Amino acid sequence: MGKGAVCVLQSLVFVVPPQAEGRRLGVFLRQAGVSASCIKAVKHQGRGFFADDAPLHTDQPVHAGQTIRFDLPPEPSTSVTPQPVPFTLVYESDFAAVVDKPAGLAVHPTLNHTDDTLANGWLYHLQRSGRTGVFRPTNRLDKNTSGLMLLAQNAYAAPGLADSARKCYLALVQGELPPGPGSIDAPLGRRGDSIIGRCVRADGKPSRTDYLVLAAGGGHSLVACLPRTGRTHQIRVHMAYIGHPLAGDSLYGGAETLLRRHALHCAVLAFAEPPFGTHHRFESLPPTDFTVACRTCGLPCGEALQETLRTLPLTDPGAGEA
Repeated sequence: MGKGAVCVLQSLVFVVPPQAEGRRLGVFLRQAGVSASCIKAVKHQGRGFFADDAPLHTDQPVHAGQTIRFDLPPEPSTSVTPQPVPFTLVYESDFAAVVDKPAGLAVHPTLNHTDDTLANGWLYHLQRSGRTGVFRPTNRLDKNTSGLMLLAQNAYAAPGLADSARKCYLALVQGELPPGPGSIDAPLGRRGDSIIGRCVRADGKPSRTDYLVLAAGGGHSLVACLPRTGRTHQIRVHMAYIGHPLAGDSLYGGAETLLRRHALHCAVLAFAEPPFGTHHRFESLPPTDFTVACRTCGLPCGEALQETLRTLPLTDPGAGEA
């Protein structure tokens, strides 16, 4: 059904196929990938829905061949100030954007840090291109984690992008692990001695990280990590839990010998982009400090690592791409 949709500026258009004849508009839209919250916003904050330019309520039927059109709901106001902040724009369309965030750049403003974040930089990017909008990331990265992030350009695209996104992180961990796949299934919760720290605890939230050891040497291992849940500091805590903290991760027992921040980089990002479900996959090599640390340990970097990233599975470790 999504194949009948096109984006026209800030409007969405769906052509009703024969198999959708007689369905209520609300049902048709949900099956076309429009979220319930987006439908509600269009009804109550926008101009409503139109079938062949005639108003149509969500409880009314649609008919084959009709053109269903609606304006995207207005963006909420934001207090974030546009500012020039360095990041790499990898991909952008009417529905999605992929950025490569450098280490040391916070994603969101906080009470004590309102400026110089990725959110500030994104609004500046929109402003320079003559657009307005909000910063709508579908995944988070810690300030000192580098790599790929997926942004939704509007409320319609956000749920589908978030649901379809698959990510693979590269971690440089202490100790030499045997090559091959592994999995860590251990619940995570807050650590009592720290405001931001997390730990494995019986009453924590279910958390699972699959991983694939790519290479080992120099007292370290290069590991591809696939978080199956999205807990705070999940990869960092899980690797420390099995006795292999990330290099540079002083919060969880890592030494700062090779680099002065935790060695974690979101290297692969794949997703299906609305409205057609177009599949995208992007790879990103780690930044200089991570690369130098790998080279020091005799681990893959540069072109050799680039080829590995192209073939990394985002399903179970050791399995082919789904």
